[in-house]
Amino acid sequence: MKLIVAVDKNWAIGNKGGLLVSIPEDMKFFRETTTGKVVVMGKNTLISFPGSKPLKNRENIVIALEKDYKVEGATVVYSIEEALEAVKEYNTDDVYVIGGGSIYKQMLPYCDTAYVTYMDYGYEADTYFPNLDKDNEWVLAEESEEQTYFDVEYYFRTYKRV
Repeated sequence: MKLIVAVDKNWAIGNKGGLLVSIPEDMKFFRETTTGKVVVMGKNTLISFPGSKPLKNRENIVIALEKDYKVEGATVVYSIEEALEAVKEYNTDDVYVIGGGSIYKQMLPYCDTAYVTYMDYGYEADTYFPNLDKDNEWVLAEESEEQTYFDVEYYFRTYKRV
């Protein structure tokens, strides 16, 4: 299983239920990487999408705490264990964890690859991703050339579990 996330230099990922910044090339990378695949997310991540609708051309698995929560066009599960069970029918290389904060933390031990868009800038934030640079179980395997979006420098990084 893989994950895909955009972080700032403090490994922040969100503020007040939204992304820190929307970088068109990052959005394109996300779309190209996850289209035709399985995406696993928490309910709040789904709600943050336009119209609170599942992502098109992907198998959406949504983890919700409320047992009566249903979403048209998505498989709703009610625990991390149920999510892990639901993804068993797919090739693990085709499964991407896409957030939010608590889902990333709980699913990280089950992932072997992390696609991280790393922004060399600190934003106001209230949601964070574990710092993979300080985690002995992860190694930076690849990093793109520096990219820029207005005054923000960013890099596409791939981390692998050791």
